[in-house]
Amino acid sequence: MKFAEIQELIAQIDQSEIQKLELDFEGGHILIDKRDIADQPVQVTGTGEEAAKQQEQASPALPTASAKAVPESAKQATEVKANTVQVKAPLVGIVYLQPSPDKPQYKKVGDHVQKGEVVCLIEAMKMMTEIKSTSSGTITEILVANEEVVEYDQPLMTIIPD
Repeated sequence: MKFAEIQELIAQIDQSEIQKLELDFEGGHILIDKRDIADQPVQVTGTGEEAAKQQEQASPALPTASAKAVPESAKQATEVKANTVQVKAPLVGIVYLQPSPDKPQYKKVGDHVQKGEVVCLIEAMKMMTEIKSTSSGTITEILVANEEVVEYDQPLMTIIPD
């Protein structure tokens, strides 16, 4: 499938009532999802340089949320996020937000945490690793669910430093 054909397909889907389209073809795969355009870009996969070129060229063709006027509350939220620190997963594994199923969660949103305090555990290959806070402050978001599989360097929670 050529880039011009992909652009035409995107334009036709954009003008239609179709919310999601997944297309498999020889040498690739396309996923178009209009439900939340800012978080769900067009994905093109295939073999070799052609797929990489298609992905590179297809991404800029999408309209983005930045083209719209940003409400004042969204600007304030962005400013708050700029002042936060993220606790990230140092390894791949299963995250546990509580020490055991019958005990309460280490920390909840709104709780104060000290630098070096345990905020969760990650299990990898039957080994439990304590994840400690990287700074003192107040937890504003917990970005993962208990017993969720996490990737290396994935944000686990955000903290507003003191």
